[in-house]
Amino acid sequence: MRKKNALVAVALAAAAALTLSACGGGDPSPKESSQSAAEVSAPTRTKAATVLDRPYKKPDLVLTDTHGKKYDLREATKGKPTLIYFGYTQCPDVCPMTMSNIAVAYKKLPKADQEKLQVVFVTTDPDRDTPEQLGKWLKGAGSPDFIGLSGDFPTIQAGARQLGVSIEPSTKDKNGNVTSMHTKQVIAFSPKTDAGYVLWTDEATPDDYTADLPKIVKGETP
Repeated sequence: MRKKNALVAVALAAAAALTLSACGGGDPSPKESSQSAAEVSAPTRTKAATVLDRPYKKPDLVLTDTHGKKYDLREATKGKPTLIYFGYTQCPDVCPMTMSNIAVAYKKLPKADQEKLQVVFVTTDPDRDTPEQLGKWLKGAGSPDFIGLSGDFPTIQAGARQLGVSIEPSTKDKNGNVTSMHTKQVIAFSPKTDAGYVLWTDEATPDDYTADLPKIVKGETP
């Protein structure tokens, strides 16, 4: 009974961590907090990486990369270990921190593994995040090897929903500051199945990614 209760608590904690919120703080409204525990497969462990019992299917998403070229996510990453994160370049904290944390671990991988791993950043603020802007930002916040994608908002939002990621159009506050609302999970896709089987929240550290990415590259469970 104790073990069952512990698993339930972990599942609820994971669901709470995925609540839609704004980078930089701010409490989400009840409407924005509508994600339920059902959208998060029950985790099989309590470490930084949550292994999903029901993996996500890779979204059918065709956008534009930082070179201004069409990028078919499924086709371009087929059979490759892939990380996907939705955020925006003018985020003051979580987005650059997440990309930086991944970059630290990425640079510690052997060169051959770096070439295999695809790190994909999809903007939630396409009106401001042009391909050129994404390319410049990723060089500083992550790595020039990371893939930045932009496009029209409805397409991005639909692709995010396929992964249980909630995003909303950018809005301005009374001071003119623009905020993009989005959930903050990083999802890893296996090179063996192309399924999204591992999830990290914004609490994952560089050490967490350093420990997990070598296994992700091989399609193993961290």
